[in-house]
Amino acid sequence: MAPQRAVQLSLKKPTYAVCVVGIETYVDVHSDVPKGAETFSVSGSSGVEVFTVYNTARVTEPTGKAYWPLDAGVDVIISVDAASKALNDLKVRVSYFGLQKAALGHSVLFLTGADISLDVDTDRTGKVKRSHSDKKTWRWGPEGYGAVLLVNCDRDSLRSREIDLTSTQLTSLDDLQDMAPMVLSCDGPDELFDSHKLVLNVPFSDSRRMRVFCARGGNSLSDYKQVLGPHHLYYEVERHPGERKISFYVEGLTFPDADFLGLVSLSVSLVDTKTLPAVPHFTDTVTFRMAPWIMTPNTQCPLELYVCSVFDSHGSNEKFLKDMSDLVLKANCKLIVCPWTENQNDRWIQDEMEFGYIEGPHKSFPVVFDSPRDRGLKYFPYKRILGPDFGYVIREMQFAGVSGLDSFGNLDISPPVTVEGKEYPLGRILIGSSFPKSGGRRMAKVVRDFLKAQQVQAPVELYSDWLWVGHVDEFLSFVPTSDQKGFRLLLASPGACLKLFQEKKEEGYGEAAQFDGLKHQVKRSINEMLEDRILRNDNLYAQRCIDWNREVLKQELGLTERDIVDIPQLFFLRDSHAEAFFPNMVNMVVLGKYLGIPKPYGPIINGCCCLEEKVRSLLEPLGLCCTFIDDYLSYHELSGEIHCGTNVRRKPFPFKWWHVVP
Repeated sequence: MAPQRAVQLSLKKPTYAVCVVGIETYVDVHSDVPKGAETFSVSGSSGVEVFTVYNTARVTEPTGKAYWPLDAGVDVIISVDAASKALNDLKVRVSYFGLQKAALGHSVLFLTGADISLDVDTDRTGKVKRSHSDKKTWRWGPEGYGAVLLVNCDRDSLRSREIDLTSTQLTSLDDLQDMAPMVLSCDGPDELFDSHKLVLNVPFSDSRRMRVFCARGGNSLSDYKQVLGPHHLYYEVERHPGERKISFYVEGLTFPDADFLGLVSLSVSLVDTKTLPAVPHFTDTVTFRMAPWIMTPNTQCPLELYVCSVFDSHGSNEKFLKDMSDLVLKANCKLIVCPWTENQNDRWIQDEMEFGYIEGPHKSFPVVFDSPRDRGLKYFPYKRILGPDFGYVIREMQFAGVSGLDSFGNLDISPPVTVEGKEYPLGRILIGSSFPKSGGRRMAKVVRDFLKAQQVQAPVELYSDWLWVGHVDEFLSFVPTSDQKGFRLLLASPGACLKLFQEKKEEGYGEAAQFDGLKHQVKRSINEMLEDRILRNDNLYAQRCIDWNREVLKQELGLTERDIVDIPQLFFLRDSHAEAFFPNMVNMVVLGKYLGIPKPYGPIINGCCCLEEKVRSLLEPLGLCCTFIDDYLSYHELSGEIHCGTNVRRKPFPFKWWHVVP
């Protein structure tokens, strides 16, 4: 450890200094030396450790009555092991000698030991422990260290209408649980703090990222005073006589983003007020990393299924709600229905928001990410989901308008994967974009930057702008499996559908019709669909687009063909963009092993829908249970499906994000 400060001795009068426990102090034994002195000795009273630093090639440690040479670069370092009981109760004595071994002079250093330390949960155990390690540095990985700060983005007080972090005062004692505890040790003689002060300070760049509250105990909100934060860069600590520890709580205000790496720091200094300008004797600094917002994939256990109740010119979705109720009963999770009075007949709840969570060593809570898409559900996440231990975050666009790709049906995440030895234990975020063509629609940069800045779920951009709506959930989904792989990627496949229809034609079922059983919908026989050149060419194009994504997904997620299941699906083009020809089965809701799949109304063969039968044969051997749900009128005809009209909050990962190596 490098010496923190130097003390210069005097032969004429005693020197006085403050020495902080655990911090080495350099003692200058060379500046004021008696004439003729060639050697010296040094000793310290009980409680002072004295040691010398020297070049072993030039100096031999003295034995017997020998002393240290003055001209050989021998340095003296001291430290104290405890706080003093009284001022100047520790002593260091240096004696100087000439050739005749007679003492030519002495220097005396009187010390006052002070125990000053700023400590946080560096070890990530959920509790603050005293640490003498490098608290300035924050390291990722299983062997890493450094404190974690939660963004206080929930609303603990039922009397408040705002997110907790917007208030400069504590609004609820429960709010303290969302903050990181911090302890200032300040032991030493009370007289020492008459001439010295403790100052907490935060860099200007970090001051808008955090707040610090000083805690004086008690059960009153007034016992917790904001001392650092925006417009508060430093705080002279109010230490009471005899006080050895002072508690603080640190509140996170902003998530990592394009202009913020996620690291913040603050310091405490012991300042000598007798000097002008005031000189800090010692500074201790701690660093936090803001906890990232984390998405959860379909492989995580479902907790709540959200769906909208609507009644408009397209009719009611009452039957759909009943089917969702039956499905959540099987999956043992909770159904939450957003009434039409709150959704203003906006049924696309998947597009409005995405559920995730934030986690620290001491606490975790869900956080809903509100999309820039502002339609009928605009206020639902803020008004109805934000609450005690349920956070909220949004990234609003400043200039450019919102496109369809900004809806969160265009946002998905893979299960945990390993790619060429690189582990992604929290999966990788998937975003639909205009790639590989240029000049098309793309998700807003503020959202993409936010997702990338979280660092723990490195995003992958896919090509979704070939679709009319333009969302990744129109051609892909993930399902959990009970085998070693743990999941499969489902891809919509026009090729698989045309192949299935060709097989059924060759088996003699060419007259079996798509949309059989649907009123007000023109039936199309297998023969007609196979002979329709426009439909075939549309699907050759759609297959090429999906194949481009297939290769990207294999490369970026480390997948093989064995990890992918092709789900039969046809598309048609409208103004050069593709839409699902029949209900898009890959656009499903996944509740554990229970799948709610759009009923495709495929050709009936031997009393069964051949599309449903094919999908069952692909998924049920993997331990999945397929339930086909009619969403034709209430969702499909409006250019969406079950996944678009539902949203699932899931259990957080058991894996701790700070163990990731980005």
